[in-house]
This record gives sequence, C-alpha cells and structure tokens, in this order.
Amino acid sequence: MTGSRRPRLTRRHVDLVHRPVEDPGPKLLPGFRAATEADFADAVDGMLASCPGEDFWLFGYGSLIWNPETAFEEKRLARAMGWHRRFCLGPDYRYRGSHDRPGLMMALDRGGQCTGMAYRLPKEGLEPELHRLIRRELSQLPSAFPWRWISVRTEQGPLRALTFAMDRKSPRYVAGLPDEEIAAILASACGFRGSMAEYLFSTVTMLESLGIHDRNLWRLQALVAERIEAGCGSEPRAGDR
Repeated sequence: MTGSRRPRLTRRHVDLVHRPVEDPGPKLLPGFRAATEADFADAVDGMLASCPGEDFWLFGYGSLIWNPETAFEEKRLARAMGWHRRFCLGPDYRYRGSHDRPGLMMALDRGGQCTGMAYRLPKEGLEPELHRLIRRELSQLPSAFPWRWISVRTEQGPLRALTFAMDRKSPRYVAGLPDEEIAAILASACGFRGSMAEYLFSTVTMLESLGIHDRNLWRLQALVAERIEAGCGSEPRAGDR
C-alpha cells in the first residue's frame, strides 16, 4: 500500500457480506445466445490476424490485474487515454450476483484515462492462452464488451494492446447511475464466484499496492463500506483492516 492511505473497505467487510452460492448455470439474457466453440475460434483467429506488432500485448484494468490467469513474459504499468474504469455492465445473475440481487460488473468505458497493467504474452503457446482468455471474457453473444486494440502509454514507450471495452450500444450498458446506487448494488450482490464487495476490494487493494490511485473506485469503496456497516450494524475493528 502506498504511503499511509488505507481503503475503508476491508477484508472484514467482505467477510460480513459473503454467503455461499451454488452456480445456477448460464442464464441467457433476452436477445443473446450462448457462445460456441466456433465463436471462440473465430475470436482467437481475429486477434492473431489483427495483432499490430511482433509482440502480443494485453491490457488489464480490473480482475486481470489481480487474477490474470493468462501466462505472460513481461508486464508494465500502462495508461489508456480516453478510457476509464466504470461499473456499467449489467445485470450479472451468476458470477457475482443473483436473480434476487443482480451484480453490476466493471468494464472499460469511454472518457478519461485508466492506468492498468500491460502484459506481453508468450509467442510459444499464444493461441491456447488466447483461448483461455476468450472463454473467461465471452459467454454470450453479442458481446457487451468485445475485444479491441487500444493505444496505451508505458515508461518504455507506447504500445497497442488488446483489451475488452464496453459497447455503449449494448442493452447491458448501464449509464447514469449515481455512485450511491452503484454502492448499494456492490454492497449486497453475491454470486458463486464471490461478492461484488470482494471484487471491488481486490481491485482497489491491488491498484493501491501498485501505486495506482483511481479516484472513482476510491470513492466507491468508502461508500460500499458504509453500506455494509449500516446493514450489519457494526464497523470492523482496526485490527481487521
């Protein structure tokens, strides 16, 4: 953690809202269909064919920073201009939400700037790694956050990197929610992979450890902590932080 700055949202908050949830299985939204093996293959073929340079770079801005899963040979702090993190992808009835309390996922949205991590993927075994990646990011079509190449800046120079960015034309795009409403969702939604509070906690904690201060997420984590404390009638002790 940089300096003395500590998020208000703690592991104790996450524990307070955690509840075991069984995987309900895929739930297709109206107008969407399940992605197939052919869809995965087409996406990977498109990524490989459109790679703008000799090296294949991937830009992570959320869970890809604290849980990349994909093998990589190098990583660099990178800044994407014209993009920002935003909880704007919904609804999530499965992974970190349920039918009763849908989750709201984070995506890369237009505007501002976003500092994340650029990963250089290995040339050997690249295709299997991309298959792992696309299966993680794509479950239904049309994709609400399709893959695309964006420009990012690093201390070593500019790069073109693959990322997954929000399609504002998608019916899953959630715009205009005030932070208080977003915080209310993040403080209560939970799915078989965990809670939205856990996702936010993991993201903010990792960003801060890397020296990345996202003002929007910092404000949200404090609001989510307040919501959880109000709902549970208790505040975590200093030793639980």
